[in-house]
Amino acid sequence: MRALRVNSLTEDLSGVELAEIPNPLRKPGEVLVTIHAASLNFPDLLMTRGAYQFKPEPPFISGLEFAGEVIDADPGSGFSPGDRVMGGNKTGGFAEFASVGAQKLSHIPDGISFAQAAAMGAAYSTAYTGLVELCGLKAGQWVLVTGASGGVSLAAIDLAKALGARVIAATGSPRKQAMIEARSRADHVISTDGRYRECVSEITGGALCDIVFDPVGGDVFDESTRCVRFGGNLIVVGFTSGRIAEIATNIPLIKGFSIVGLRAGEYARHFPERGKAIQAEIAMLAEAGAISPAIDRVLPLTRWREGFEAMANRELVGKVVFEPGV
Repeated sequence: MRALRVNSLTEDLSGVELAEIPNPLRKPGEVLVTIHAASLNFPDLLMTRGAYQFKPEPPFISGLEFAGEVIDADPGSGFSPGDRVMGGNKTGGFAEFASVGAQKLSHIPDGISFAQAAAMGAAYSTAYTGLVELCGLKAGQWVLVTGASGGVSLAAIDLAKALGARVIAATGSPRKQAMIEARSRADHVISTDGRYRECVSEITGGALCDIVFDPVGGDVFDESTRCVRFGGNLIVVGFTSGRIAEIATNIPLIKGFSIVGLRAGEYARHFPERGKAIQAEIAMLAEAGAISPAIDRVLPLTRWREGFEAMANRELVGKVVFEPGV
């Protein structure tokens, strides 16, 4: 089968190649899947550099999440040949076939394409875990989402709107502002250049935000601490700016807000029943047409470099989805 293999860790993707390797052999407890779509996530890029917290030893197959059809599974596993499934693993998604534990898969909601399913899993589970599970999002609340062109941020915008929140999307790219307005349901789109607290205050009538969802870190995190209302929550999702922010503890003390660390996958591993419930809630919203992932482009796996470089160069507004069989 064809698979995207990371042979060595480099900054320029020179250690990555599309290779022909043997098909995976299904082990007991696993489900063998033919992959129709797999989405690119920022950790996929970081893992090619050895810059993510999970550091697999090369060679390994890249790709966190995928969607496809079941080929073979154990009786009683909950899956049968022909079932449409979504899910993944820390590696292995950018290939024509994968064999993963049954607990790592779920059925694709009715009406959702393979590309949508591949783009939905990690992004929406992250958004739901942070906004709803950890911060108790309620209808009518104000939510500020930074890094608004990324797949996780767009999922947070989409989910927050579906649940009745009022959303401010923030981006550091003037070029992307119009694209975010067109591809998301945000009520307002603002720039994160400079001091944007005053803009947030004006939009919210001085109330500021109940929740700030921040995957950017760095200077954006610093300014976002000024955008949280008393009693609100600032969710730390990641550090795409490249700088891990620091904060003096007197700031959340005086302003009375909480800083919430978000690792959705780890949360689901610690609380598996809640993880299943979150996935079920997301599936219900998807089947009802309340949420739909933003996809920037769909590419054959042979054009993997285009997708990775577009992510590295911050060109995307939405997810890249690869089709391994094309």
